[in-house]
Amino acid sequence: MPVPGLFRLVERLIDPVAPPGTPAGRLLGTPVPETAPPRALLGFYWHFLRQTRALFLALFGAGLLVALLDAAIPTMIGRLVGLLSTHRPETLWAEAGPMLLGMAAIVLLGRPAALLLQTLITQQGINGNVTSLIRWQSHWQVVRQGLPFFQEDFAGRIANRVMQAGPALRESVVQVINAVWYILVYGTAALLLLGSADWRLALPIAAWFPLYALLLRYLVPRMRERSRRASEQRSLLTGRIVDSYTNIQTVKLFARAREEDAFIRDGILGLNQAFQRQMRLVTFNGFALATLNAAMITAMAAIAVWLWTRGAIEVAAVATALPMAWQIANISGWVAFNVTAIFENLGVVQESMGSIAVPPTAPDPPGAVPLRVRRGEIRFEGVRFAYGREAGVIQGLDLRIAPGERVGLVGHSGAGKSTLVSLLLGFFRPEGGRILVDGQDIAGVTLESLRAAIGVVTQDTALLHRSIRDNIRYGRPEADQAAVEAAAARAHADGFIRALQDWRGRSGYEAHAGERGVKLSGGQRQRIAIARVLLKDAPILVLDEATSALDSEVEAAIQEQLDTLMQGKTVLAIAHRLSTLSRMDRLVVLEHGRIVEEGTHAALLRRDGTYARLWRQQSGAFAGA
Repeated sequence: MPVPGLFRLVERLIDPVAPPGTPAGRLLGTPVPETAPPRALLGFYWHFLRQTRALFLALFGAGLLVALLDAAIPTMIGRLVGLLSTHRPETLWAEAGPMLLGMAAIVLLGRPAALLLQTLITQQGINGNVTSLIRWQSHWQVVRQGLPFFQEDFAGRIANRVMQAGPALRESVVQVINAVWYILVYGTAALLLLGSADWRLALPIAAWFPLYALLLRYLVPRMRERSRRASEQRSLLTGRIVDSYTNIQTVKLFARAREEDAFIRDGILGLNQAFQRQMRLVTFNGFALATLNAAMITAMAAIAVWLWTRGAIEVAAVATALPMAWQIANISGWVAFNVTAIFENLGVVQESMGSIAVPPTAPDPPGAVPLRVRRGEIRFEGVRFAYGREAGVIQGLDLRIAPGERVGLVGHSGAGKSTLVSLLLGFFRPEGGRILVDGQDIAGVTLESLRAAIGVVTQDTALLHRSIRDNIRYGRPEADQAAVEAAAARAHADGFIRALQDWRGRSGYEAHAGERGVKLSGGQRQRIAIARVLLKDAPILVLDEATSALDSEVEAAIQEQLDTLMQGKTVLAIAHRLSTLSRMDRLVVLEHGRIVEEGTHAALLRRDGTYARLWRQQSGAFAGA
């Protein structure tokens, strides 16, 4: 067995998680690109292969060596038969010993060594590393897409594409390299060796090659298309299953298990039908190739025996021709099987490109600079936005929020409140006008620096399926345990956190929250989200229904902490519960994307306009309750 050091040497030739701008391959590697892979199939392959081309070139050479040695075996068999037929037993070793020892060395030492080299390159160098490299870089591209990218597709389908692209691309390249060498080496060797004995021995193989090429020409485009369709159906099914499981509470609440069964069953049937269409080609190919090979072997045997009976060739040539024909037949079947696998993998790669080879939907603009927040002033100047439609959601809005000012946005659903917040956070670009923070147009700053300067608590709080500590520390990853606990205590979350225990026995801050925080109540999730923002301590604070999931008692307790948190910060708050906003410095009332009123709570009540009407409606509802 090779020493572990040899394994490690080959395994370390690629850094599968190299950051952009640094080489992934330690030999002939190009820097990891920051741009998305090209949409063209060959460009997509080259985007990844060029980073590790040294290993694939080495595999190409190792494959050539193994194919040459394998092609030599029928020749050695023929030579051995010739020696046995022309030498007496008592003189065989004396006359042909060196040749026999040379053959033994090739079989016992040369071929195992060549196979070891090929296997080391494939298994230790390429398989794990290249797969991980493609997954890492695919994830790196996907996670930097804008929110619409994820809102318009199944999360399960996107994840499936990221996971499947790596092994499919790697395997298809390895299979192509192996198949090419075996076809070229065996075909060339057979024609040369058999032709040197008698040109007529080469006729069956010479006729077989174009027929085999025609078969592949028929098979390849059809297999590629059917493999792509099967891969699409596989990703669609995965997306449906993940969507159903992610929303299992809704499924249970509405007793819709049977409807989900039908939804998933349709996906399974679609995948099964696509797969069966693909397998029809495989079956046809197997039958056609078996018939073609049988004709070639029979013709080879007939010609060889006929030539031998006429004294045109020796028995050694017959002994070389028949194993060579048999080996070509076997290898052609292996190549045909590989062709099926190659195009199945090509279909997976093509389908995965739909999520990976996509330019960022909200990239940093060229020349973007980090945002510098000194005072926290926010200005919306003539902002227009309509989600690409004709009717505007935000229509020519002008709004200035002074440094340290606390502003509440009020309005009916659809008035544009959340859209305004999404524009400030850079999830969408204004279709007109501009947004400035401390005089810097956010269209010219990096999104990472913009969002680092803003702390956000939303109505729909989803936690990561990690420890409670990691969820809180998401706001400031370098924070220590004491800072995490202090933030949780300020958010009135420390008490219930210490009582938590997950199914693996982890407790307190080590307990895991479950997918999207499903193990916690809405109020508990909201308090952890508030703790996360308290820990982040950003100069600008956005509260989008931050306390909507809390009962009145807990909201009142947390409101005191939010008041402390808001001191010295620029705050933009949204809440349908108007009492939550009544203590803001200024309230801005929106209707159809325009500002219709603004002022303090008391001033707007005295004005007796839209805000006063909303306040009376809520007050009456609460009184009636």
